[in-house]
Amino acid sequence: MLISIEIMLLAVTLLIILSSLSFDDILGQTYGIYVIAIAGAESAIGLAILTLPLLSAAVAGFLVLTALLAFVAFYEVGLCQSPVSIKLMSWIDSEFMLVSWGFNYDSLTVSMLLPVLIVSALVHIYSTSYMGEDPHNQRFFSYLSMFTFFMLMLVTGDNYLVMFIGWEGVGISSYLLINFWFTRLQANKAAIKALVMNRVGDWGFSIGLWAIFWTFGNLDFTTVFSLAPFMNEELITVISICLLIAAMGKSAQIGLHTWLPDAMEGPTPVSALIHAATMNTDQQS
Repeated sequence: MLISIEIMLLAVTLLIILSSLSFDDILGQTYGIYVIAIAGAESAIGLAILTLPLLSAAVAGFLVLTALLAFVAFYEVGLCQSPVSIKLMSWIDSEFMLVSWGFNYDSLTVSMLLPVLIVSALVHIYSTSYMGEDPHNQRFFSYLSMFTFFMLMLVTGDNYLVMFIGWEGVGISSYLLINFWFTRLQANKAAIKALVMNRVGDWGFSIGLWAIFWTFGNLDFTTVFSLAPFMNEELITVISICLLIAAMGKSAQIGLHTWLPDAMEGPTPVSALIHAATMNTDQQS
């Protein structure tokens, strides 16, 4: 069943990519990045049922493909100056709040996409050998692909709520990856420590999120940035401090960094990916 779904996803993705290349449609390429990232996580489960030896190579191949698409997106958006905004669907539609599942691709976004996907692809390739003999490598590659997917959501979301979903997803994925060898006591302690330390940044983001909505009545980046110069400076300062605390927590700045050495309790590829993610989150913030 999962294999059938995977084949259909790949077929749809290939059609999107081919049509986008034919009509110079950046939307097709950006959709392809997300579909392949999800396909990587699904294939880690589906292929595990039938062909464990091919699992790691298949998942690594998906991530290499997303990295190549990121180069195409960087060329069209970053170099050719053709930013794209995608509204997939309405998420919250009420009298007081209107939030959609939207993603924005501008020069900053695609410049962050490159390190995320390149590092993730390299980590996946390295993991094919490093985790090749582990009996639970299908679970490992599922967590690894899920981590990459949430990083993409964090980087490309066009509003603070979508960004927050990616933000929390990265934290949960980090916990699962550090605690991959969950039978080891030190791995349990390291994962819990990482989760607790990251809560500091999450609380800062949560408070900042509600402060933004209370001040601006909207969570879209475009609306918030355009109205910010006309708002009360004290409120803007409070919001900025909250977001600064969030960035410090997620990027493991001084005082909130003590969990990073303990993250070495997870598999070696996990440490590389998490350390790279903390640096990328710091730059994005």
